[in-house]
Amino acid sequence: MICISITPESRQLAKVDILNASRQGDVVEVCLDHLIKEPDIKDLLEGAKKPIMISCRKPDEGGKFEGSDDERVMLLKQAILAGPAYVELDLETAKKIPRFGKTQRVVSQTSLDRPLSDIDTMMEDALAAKADIAKFTWPTQNLEAAWPLLAAVSQKRSTPVVGMGIGRGGLAFSLLGRKYGSPWIYAALEQGMEAFPGQPTVGDLDEIYRWRQIGPKTRFFAIIGTGAFEQQLSRVLNTAFHAMNLDTRCLPFDIRSLDSLAKRLDILKIPAVIATPNAFHELFRLAEKTDEVAQQAGHADLFIKQTDGWQGYNLIWKTALRVLENQLGRKTSEDRPLDRRNALILGCGGLGKSVAAGIKKRSGMVSIASGDDDVAQKTAGQLEMRYVPSVKIYDTLVDVVVFTVANFDHGKKLMPINSSLLRPGMTVMDLNDLPTGSKFSVEAKERGCKVVDPGDVFSEYVSTLFKSLTGQDLPSEAASLMTT
Repeated sequence: MICISITPESRQLAKVDILNASRQGDVVEVCLDHLIKEPDIKDLLEGAKKPIMISCRKPDEGGKFEGSDDERVMLLKQAILAGPAYVELDLETAKKIPRFGKTQRVVSQTSLDRPLSDIDTMMEDALAAKADIAKFTWPTQNLEAAWPLLAAVSQKRSTPVVGMGIGRGGLAFSLLGRKYGSPWIYAALEQGMEAFPGQPTVGDLDEIYRWRQIGPKTRFFAIIGTGAFEQQLSRVLNTAFHAMNLDTRCLPFDIRSLDSLAKRLDILKIPAVIATPNAFHELFRLAEKTDEVAQQAGHADLFIKQTDGWQGYNLIWKTALRVLENQLGRKTSEDRPLDRRNALILGCGGLGKSVAAGIKKRSGMVSIASGDDDVAQKTAGQLEMRYVPSVKIYDTLVDVVVFTVANFDHGKKLMPINSSLLRPGMTVMDLNDLPTGSKFSVEAKERGCKVVDPGDVFSEYVSTLFKSLTGQDLPSEAASLMTT
């Protein structure tokens, strides 16, 4: 089930929000602490199509109630008299309010600043407070922070446990909670109505992650990162999995360290990890074996669990160069349009090194530049290519420019890349901010350059990724999403 939280400020809007949430969820949580005026709770409950849960949180538990604690307790007592299906009570308040009627008690314990770990003691406290359901809430910025919370909801207990992760890792926790049988997961009705920061909306859970089809046997592929790129990637892949009747979904999360990642992936039975541009450098050490370019660049974007350990693969350089070569006029697989062309790579991260190594394999003449000239010079030496000082990129005549960074900032040195380096006739490939590309794609067109469409790079990458993960071609239902 899904519990949709609504945070109305007026009583009139509360009834509208309850109606809208009832159409999409199984339980509706009405957060009274956001209301400006004291509500008529019985009136709010009348006509509700789904079970209602009433909550009223103090500021130190993430709520907005501005009155005294006695006033808050009295409001909750009045709410229980109105007969909602559930009432959420913090531990101390639960001790002050006896059980009444058929309303089930969700006894919550919340930490806003750090994860909690003594779950067994917390469960004993919840049971002592006559909990029908125990609820735990704490920050889940990454997988490590969410782990104890996940362990709490995944264990079989006599009293059910629900959880809410605050922050970026809350989404992963919700999807895993669905798999492991949590009574419900939480979602906001829409953006701006979140009960806690980072709470996913029911629309995102439906449209991007297709949470309703997740069950005990669902297999997850991990995507490291929770930004716009990762959301679009998840949306396309999940649509493809659904179209192919595969009980597989994407699980986006962040990590703090690699120390226990492999072990946790094994526990969660995750067979593949996708490293998006924001996480390339962090994950390389996960691989026990890599392909040639991945090893040369110190960068892999796909990790697959094999019988002898994690294998790292570098897909992005192949797909990016395939689209680049098509732009340059490749007609057959035997054509090598990069042969002896001068190419300038901007950026010495894993992506920049991968593309540089790939163009060199295609017999291109490669130069590389970075905001840190020392790093660029060292990288050029390692890859046996030309190094261009950052201040000289505007004087360098090249056929192809590849942007893998949006600027040349280095430490406290702020140095944006000036678009004056773009000249008519150049071919430009912008790998920042896929699938739309950054400002350089637009400026390159304005300056008469031939521009590789970032959307084409993204489409080719996702198609290759899906094939690598499943052995099948990307279905048309998913492919159509990459152009929207």
